[in-house]
Amino acid sequence: MIWFAAALLGFAVIAWGFRFAGQVATGRAPYFRDMTFGVAYGYIFAVAALVWLVWAYLQGRSPDPAVANKFFFLRIAVEGFIIFTIGAWLFRLLGRNVGTKGTKRLFRSMPLTASFGVMMILIYVFVAVFASFLAPYGQAEIIRGVPANIMPGGDIALGGNPDFPLGTDQIGRDILSRLIYGAQNTVGIAFATTVIAFVLGGSMGFLAATLGGWLDQLLSRIVDVLMAIPSLIFALLLMTIASVWAPRLGIPQTYFMILIIAVIDSTRVYRLSRAVGQSIVVMDYIEAAKLRGEGMGYLMFKEILPNATAPLLAEFGLRFCFVFLTIASLSFLGVGIQPPLADWGTMVRDLGGFVNFAQFAPMVATPPLLAAGAIALLAVAVNFVVDWMLHRSSGLKD
Repeated sequence: MIWFAAALLGFAVIAWGFRFAGQVATGRAPYFRDMTFGVAYGYIFAVAALVWLVWAYLQGRSPDPAVANKFFFLRIAVEGFIIFTIGAWLFRLLGRNVGTKGTKRLFRSMPLTASFGVMMILIYVFVAVFASFLAPYGQAEIIRGVPANIMPGGDIALGGNPDFPLGTDQIGRDILSRLIYGAQNTVGIAFATTVIAFVLGGSMGFLAATLGGWLDQLLSRIVDVLMAIPSLIFALLLMTIASVWAPRLGIPQTYFMILIIAVIDSTRVYRLSRAVGQSIVVMDYIEAAKLRGEGMGYLMFKEILPNATAPLLAEFGLRFCFVFLTIASLSFLGVGIQPPLADWGTMVRDLGGFVNFAQFAPMVATPPLLAAGAIALLAVAVNFVVDWMLHRSSGLKD
């Protein structure tokens, strides 16, 4: 801790010197004259962090395995960041030159973060749709003649097999295939759950905003009660009950999970759709539609919905992230997506023991980290796209 405190103190001295030198060299130009000490310190700290990152990356590429292993995951993270950044830039460049006038205009206004998000979402969708063609084995297939717990990495000396780059699990299933099928199950189920939540919550919210009165009060109080309970704990409690009733009723437990999460998340959608709907129903064109004798369905889906699309689309992205993470959390706890279906949350739990080998063979620890990384990467990608959509719908300009 002494060296850390000394480093912070040294950064402070250098930051003061940097600001003072800038003021002298530029004749107290406004930029350096008005620069606070905190801003100068931030510049110095950022440069120091960048220098350390470059040094650590070079250490990760050291020919000495003992040194390289210590920085293996940092090296992979840096290389992955560079690859994804270049990929996002090329994807945006392609979109600006290929496509319709509308898509080209869209890509021209798209920041690099949103380009990365759209690219990753398309990759996830592609893997989910074509999982059966991309995966070398079935998600529940126990490979004959192949032992269980083959170490990832393909190094025969460490108990690996080049034919199974990510190894096999405790019962002899190919981890790579299950990782690919996890996109189909986790992402597909999360998307279906989010759609159900939006249909349920959006319809009830628009109905409450249009009719008002006792129906609005009743639905709002029910939603308040449901939102007062922490969503993950509530879902875990209901899924524990469902795990008992599902075998008796002969209904897959996954169906109960979809319904439970959809109902819980529909409360958040209800609050948003009701608030947006209340600001729309007072418009003149709504009164004109009522005078024409239009029915409730027409008012909700022909008048209110088209004018509430922007905030609802942004909320759909956020809700999808929350649903996706909730499903992964429930699966990690053992009450979510059930075997033999492949799921990233379950894979993190089942393969977590591989992390113990990270100090000696970092590649062996990658399968659970890949599953966890797939969850985090999709959540980040969707949030990037949602931020961009909110920026566009707000009318703000850079």
